[in-house]
Formats: sequence, structure tokens, C-alpha cells
Amino acid sequence: MKRQSRCETKSIAPEQIETLIIQLSGRVRLLDSDIEAEEERTRCKDRRDAGYSILSRTLIARRDNLSATITALRERLAALEAPEWNYS
Repeated sequence: MKRQSRCETKSIAPEQIETLIIQLSGRVRLLDSDIEAEEERTRCKDRRDAGYSILSRTLIARRDNLSATITALRERLAALEAPEWNYS
């Protein structure tokens, strides 16, 4: 049996997607400030440096994942809002 994701089994209203994008964007901003604070605390901003904070690396990965999710949600929202073409 094919496994379906939650998004496939339940439709989400565009307003809910917009709200989720806003909330996730706020989380991204918080992560950005946390990353900046950690870099200031450790006095290391070069990600290539072996001494770069593991916490900063983890926060960056979380931020990047959230950013990818936001992009996917925006694409889904655009698809929902796009007019459907009727070629009859």
C-alpha cells in the first residue's frame, strides 16, 4: 500500500498555509539572531574554521530546513491560487 503524507490526505486552506509561512518565517528570524549571538559569543564567524561552534552549525541546519519548507509552502500556495485552465 502506498503511504500518503498528511498533505495528501487532508487539504489545507490557503489561509492556513499563509499563517504557517508567517510562523515559520518568525522562527527563521529567531534562529538567525541565535546564530549571530553564538558567533559573537565564540568570536568565530568562519564556518570553515574547525573551531566553529557546533551549536551554530546545528542552528544553521535547522534554519536552512525551515527555509526549504517555507519555499515549498509558497510554491504550494501559488499552485492553489493559480487559475485552473479549462481546455474544453
